[in-house]
Amino acid sequence: MAAAAPADAVRFGWIGVGNRGTSLLRAGLGVGAIEVTAVCDLDPQKTGRAVDFVQTARSRKPAVVTGGPDEYKRLLDRKDVDAVLIATPMQEHARMAIDALKAGKHVISEVPAALTVQECWDLVRAAKASKATYMMAENVCYYETNMAVLNMVKQGLFGELTYGECGYVHDTRYLQYTPEGKLTWRGERLNQPGNRYPTHAIGPVSHWMDINRSDRFVSIASQSSRAAGLADYVKKKFGADSPLMKMPMAGDSNISLLRTEKGRLIELRYDTTSPRPHPSTTYHNLQGTQGSYRDEENRQDIWLESRSPKVEWEDFKKYLAEFQHPLWKKQTGDQYTMHRGADQLMLRDFANVFQEKRESPVTVLDAAAWSAILELSATSVEAGGAPQQFPDFARA
Repeated sequence: MAAAAPADAVRFGWIGVGNRGTSLLRAGLGVGAIEVTAVCDLDPQKTGRAVDFVQTARSRKPAVVTGGPDEYKRLLDRKDVDAVLIATPMQEHARMAIDALKAGKHVISEVPAALTVQECWDLVRAAKASKATYMMAENVCYYETNMAVLNMVKQGLFGELTYGECGYVHDTRYLQYTPEGKLTWRGERLNQPGNRYPTHAIGPVSHWMDINRSDRFVSIASQSSRAAGLADYVKKKFGADSPLMKMPMAGDSNISLLRTEKGRLIELRYDTTSPRPHPSTTYHNLQGTQGSYRDEENRQDIWLESRSPKVEWEDFKKYLAEFQHPLWKKQTGDQYTMHRGADQLMLRDFANVFQEKRESPVTVLDAAAWSAILELSATSVEAGGAPQQFPDFARA
């Protein structure tokens, strides 16, 4: 049944309604505090589909903005748009977010927030100069298990944290090319060394370690393997004589070591071009002075020195109900289950920021620090693994 948004709902303009943007739109329409007043995309067919979703859910048609690559600015001029969700190709995230902040619109942007360190600086400065709120839409931070671990960390059950291990390992070779053998927007970045998609992995561990609050990243050292998996895929799919075989490709697997100001160490892996099954595309492990947590292949285990009966792993489900995060306890009614229900919870949390007058859950400093890994890891790889210093974006 269609339902109108409440009077105090945040009025959203949706920039980008392709596959990801539409998925987020469907999740957002299940949040009463979100009203969608405008949609924007280069493709009129996609905006038409988005209008149908909104009309079905809310019995009203949003305005449509379509045309060239700068038409989103017309959406930013609209008086009936308080906030924008940016779900365009990642190359556009930073400039669109900066323009939105300058226009006084609140921003929730897909990941990563930016591709270069300079874009990170520009984004932080734009957010500081604006009265609007910025949030990066890192949905993996909202997984129920990741939030429960955060709750346990805050209650001191792991003791002092010393080490984290995380990664994004997801076979996406099929997303790099069209069926005709042309590069997609993802494929356009295949020659970029280092970690090209760090935030799903580093986000939860950063929250556990209180990065950009009581600690911060200070350095990163990165190495990549040879490039082989993608070339093998291209050869099999498009032929050994395909022009794609002559295009430069970065190494298959990248490992980065990040050090924090408090001396903590984080191992971060990235691999999207090796053939591999993936019951989960991410993994997150944590070590403290009083316990350990392991989340691999969609299985979560824990060992707590103060509570585990034996020196062996326990199924984390044993602790989930007791330490479920308050945000998950508030989940009621119909839930959109994409990405374990995290998408809808994330959007609800962002909308509630304005009603509750609190800080963004994933701040612009988080967005900058996590996204800076793209360029810093690439620079380290090109320098033979030499450590690179992290900018202190709080000084912007």
